Amino acid sequence: MNSREQQVTEVFVEVADSLIADFDVIDFLQKLSERCVEILDVAAVGILLADEHGVLHVLAASDEHTRLLELFALQYDQGPCVECYRSGRARTNIDLTDPGATADWPLFARGAQETGFVATSALPLRLRGRVIGAVGLFQTDPQPLSPQDLTLAQALADVATIAILQQRTLAHSEAERDQLQYALNSRVIIEQVKGILAERWQLPVDEAFRVFRAYARSHSLKLSQLAREIAEGRFNTGRIRTASTPPQAGTPAGI
Repeated sequence: MNSREQQVTEVFVEVADSLIADFDVIDFLQKLSERCVEILDVAAVGILLADEHGVLHVLAASDEHTRLLELFALQYDQGPCVECYRSGRARTNIDLTDPGATADWPLFARGAQETGFVATSALPLRLRGRVIGAVGLFQTDPQPLSPQDLTLAQALADVATIAILQQRTLAHSEAERDQLQYALNSRVIIEQVKGILAERWQLPVDEAFRVFRAYARSHSLKLSQLAREIAEGRFNTGRIRTASTPPQAGTPAGI
């Protein structure tokens, strides 16, 4: 088995192990976005979820640049992820340097290029005909993704959908809406806490998030649970900073 096949196998084994009754969906999707970067050889990945009004929000991203880019795109209600969500169809191997290919979203294309991306693809988060969001793949290399890569990317997007819905059947529409909204609300609180910690500790936002996430994992806490306690002033963040240590080389990073 070659290294890529090994990576793919490991991801789906980790997925199976992670989808337990009470797993942390935000942390799961964060790690899944990072794994997509490794396996698909793309520069960045963003996972977006639609709220009850059909507006997309970033739920997880492989890095902060992707989050900012997607927020920029959504601010102007344009971009391939928006189109993908609305149509339910994938938009793949889009050349961001081609004015013809990006004529419908020039602001998005300009912002993407300024961030260093030259190509993008958008895949629907879908289950049984329902589309609840989209996954954005961003490349700094103009080489198109192969059909095999795109098939794998859609499989990972489908896994993300199952994780978001926590394996609830779509027949329970009220439970589904509640679960989607809870995930979105959790992400908003986590974003707020990332900013609080970055300012409090005088660290870049990505580094503050890494320390926060490492502490939650080591103490078996959900990211959303810990973030709410911090936001409500019920948790001393000095405990996190004191406990934080640099990651050790060779430590596996499973989902």
